[in-house]
Amino acid sequence: MSKLILSLDGGGIRGAATTQFLTHVEKSLQQKHKKSLRDCVDFYAGTSTGSLIALALATTDMDIQDINKLYSVTNAKKIFAENRGFLELDGVNAPKYKADGKTEILKKSLGQAKIKDVPEGKHILAVTYGVEKHRPYVIKSTRSEFQNLLSYQVADASSAAPTYFPTRDMALPPDNEQAWLIDGGVVANNPAMCAIAEACRLWPDAVRRVLSIGTGTQTRKINGPDSRHWGALQWMLKGCIIDVLSDEKVVGYQAITITPPGHYIRVNAEMREQPGFEKAPDDAMDDISQTNIKRLKGMGDFWFSQYGEAVVELLNNSYEGPSLDRIDPTSGKPIVYKPD
Repeated sequence: MSKLILSLDGGGIRGAATTQFLTHVEKSLQQKHKKSLRDCVDFYAGTSTGSLIALALATTDMDIQDINKLYSVTNAKKIFAENRGFLELDGVNAPKYKADGKTEILKKSLGQAKIKDVPEGKHILAVTYGVEKHRPYVIKSTRSEFQNLLSYQVADASSAAPTYFPTRDMALPPDNEQAWLIDGGVVANNPAMCAIAEACRLWPDAVRRVLSIGTGTQTRKINGPDSRHWGALQWMLKGCIIDVLSDEKVVGYQAITITPPGHYIRVNAEMREQPGFEKAPDDAMDDISQTNIKRLKGMGDFWFSQYGEAVVELLNNSYEGPSLDRIDPTSGKPIVYKPD
């Protein structure tokens, strides 16, 4: 028996690359194997923007083309609506963006879908973090108390990135106490290990296959010598502290190491010019310009050109190649994982 995990990273508008890539994967699966993405996935996992995509796939009947269309300039302008309160310095002494637009888009897209709406035999998890109790919340279909949570509210909490969006409140079981939640990226921007742990518990005898999709690796330089003198404000303004906290490389190393050889593919690339990819997008999670969204989707096209055939076969459980890691920017090709 073999089980497929689909793990989707956070990254704000950079999720456009993820949905563009998956749109190509779905089309190829249908053409080659007469299957859909949903036919192949046993466990969905997502953080932040990845939780939106995972919850849409797992708990609604939205097709991947429609999920991809969510990452449009029109929707992005509603989601990233600037917070223009009196005497507020956006992102410094107030969230940079209002929450209303994000909540509206999520509710309209996911509707009244609940965690329990995942198909029988399949599962979903999304990661968020409770600020009052200083603890992560892994909201998952494997726990009966989470079954009736609305998918859009879970995605809203999982994507409430500090400094960008306000903290979200949610009544969480078992006692329905109010919890104040922020973006799960502060603890698990790459939720692959959360999903692997759940899969080991659910299907201890199954062979795990893991498809882990990032949202691009940031490349902007942080000034090391200057950082010695930074306080909280400078780390936020100059050090991109939220991005530092949500770095996914350690989880990627753990996941590829414990997954059987040839059963893991990590789709990701540095967001800079490289062979086969000349127009790199901005690595900010909130650059919603038409040009940048187009370039993000171009990154998804680039990923499919490099990973597409292998990913389709991994999903179909017919892949015979090695485990693949992120793209090497010097060659423009995925790194072949070679266990020590």
